[in-house]
Amino acid sequence: MYTYKQIGNKYVVSIRNRAEIVKALSAFCEEQGIMSGTIDGIGAIDELTLRFFNPKTKLYEDKSYREQMEIANLTGNISLMDGKTYLHLHVTVGRSDYSALAGHLLAATLNGAGEFVVEDFGTPVTRVYVPEIGLNCYKLDK
Repeated sequence: MYTYKQIGNKYVVSIRNRAEIVKALSAFCEEQGIMSGTIDGIGAIDELTLRFFNPKTKLYEDKSYREQMEIANLTGNISLMDGKTYLHLHVTVGRSDYSALAGHLLAATLNGAGEFVVEDFGTPVTRVYVPEIGLNCYKLDK
């Protein structure tokens, strides 16, 4: 699903064509034991599902796209929730008419290269659901 090279506490990750990005990055973090960190990346996709959080309803609204797009920026963080890897990713993609789409990344399928850098903080960071907000937020001591 991917190849990688470790450089210090960072990993350069190449995800194979036709792989689903969120699944591949989640598997990578689980297999490497990464419990907190950051992710950045670029690539080309032809399937995308974005999420948009509606604070009034406290629900996500999903929208899918099927067309060739360039990932102009993928950025996010890695943490743990209920003891499992939790990725919080946002993406901005460019369309063939040079317009852009952006939002919370739920899923995207590569159709071309997928190049990412994962930084491992080397310590656990956890999340909990916060009912008054309706979101999974960091649980930090200080």
